[in-house]
Amino acid sequence: MQRLVIIGAGGLGREVLDVVEAVNAVDPTYDFVGFLDDGDVDDDALVRRGASVVGVVDDLPGLDAAYLLGVGSPAGKANLDAKTLAWGCSAPVLVHPDATIGGDVRLGEGTILTAGVRITTNVTAGRHVLLNLNATVGHDSTIGDHVTVAPGTYISGNVALADGVELGTGAAVLPGVTIGSRTMVGAGATVTRDLPAGVT
Repeated sequence: MQRLVIIGAGGLGREVLDVVEAVNAVDPTYDFVGFLDDGDVDDDALVRRGASVVGVVDDLPGLDAAYLLGVGSPAGKANLDAKTLAWGCSAPVLVHPDATIGGDVRLGEGTILTAGVRITTNVTAGRHVLLNLNATVGHDSTIGDHVTVAPGTYISGNVALADGVELGTGAAVLPGVTIGSRTMVGAGATVTRDLPAGVT
């Protein structure tokens, strides 16, 4: 099995652990070592999960382990990705057994698909993309690096999300729309036209 750590021991990091455990229940793949975190953590929540923080982020190169990012912030993911790339560390693609992926789908290193995610065909996702619970991605769409898609979000066909986009819970992006880099779409919003970079 592949040794694995999760960077970020907060709520999202624990959700990523849920996906790791779901994968292992079907096909034992990962030997989970623990979390890496530079800040304060909810020790009680970790104890209830039978997990612990085994170090800080800078300890990763010495652990002989792959990693996943339990971090939702696109900017935070970009910063951590730059560090781990410089260290030569690798991140697997993690797909919950209850996610469905169509034909001709390409997922970048460190991308995470949680339960209920649906991707159709001819879709590309970059590095460290998070598609959270029950998000859907339509045909011929592209998703850049470090994008975070919250639960229940609908991405229609022929959509382009640039690097660092964040879609809030229940957002919908209509067909053919392009969203510029580092733009944040709020929860429940419907995007009907192209959006430039860096807006909320």
